[in-house]
Amino acid sequence: MEEYLVPTRFGEAEFVEKRSRFIGRIWPVETEAEAQEKIDAMRKRHYDATHNCWAYIIRDGAVRFSDDGEPGGTAGMPMVQVLQREGLYNVVCVVTRYFGGTLLGVGGLTRAYAKGAKIAVDAAGKSRKRVWAALYVPCPYAYYERLKLLIGEFDGVLRDAQFGAEVDLDILLPQAQAAAFLKKVADITAGTVEGMETGLEYRAFPV
Repeated sequence: MEEYLVPTRFGEAEFVEKRSRFIGRIWPVETEAEAQEKIDAMRKRHYDATHNCWAYIIRDGAVRFSDDGEPGGTAGMPMVQVLQREGLYNVVCVVTRYFGGTLLGVGGLTRAYAKGAKIAVDAAGKSRKRVWAALYVPCPYAYYERLKLLIGEFDGVLRDAQFGAEVDLDILLPQAQAAAFLKKVADITAGTVEGMETGLEYRAFPV
């Protein structure tokens, strides 16, 4: 399974440009139907808005967008381009506009909708979905801080630590890094600590 980026969570942010209010929202989704549900919900919630423009990208599926009445190419496509530059999949973004009375022009609209998408991405955060190896490592207290640093060096996640006679570490590492990590643990501890791989998981964690 290949790795890719998804939004970590729902994200929302807004700004005002020449008295027009722009609200950017983004969600992680798995299907086109789920993306359309989010879009429809925003249309109902902001029925009084001037425009509810949207874009979504489904991995191994569709890339779709709408200008929702804005001049062609000034809203949906700039939003898609932001999502693509951010490397996101399984994502839907809606940017709602309340017109403030001043025309922004083609360039101004393009920048505004791109900004609406970007601030929503920043609010949501990004997670990398990949195959992770789950590891169990029984760690003496003397090595605990060093192994915590090592987990970060190998782009891993310390999922849990149980403190008893020693520290039992529950670790997730990118699958390709697991063997090298366990070898490094053995090197650091002069062979006194021996971890083991307990399984594989396909999931996302923040980057």
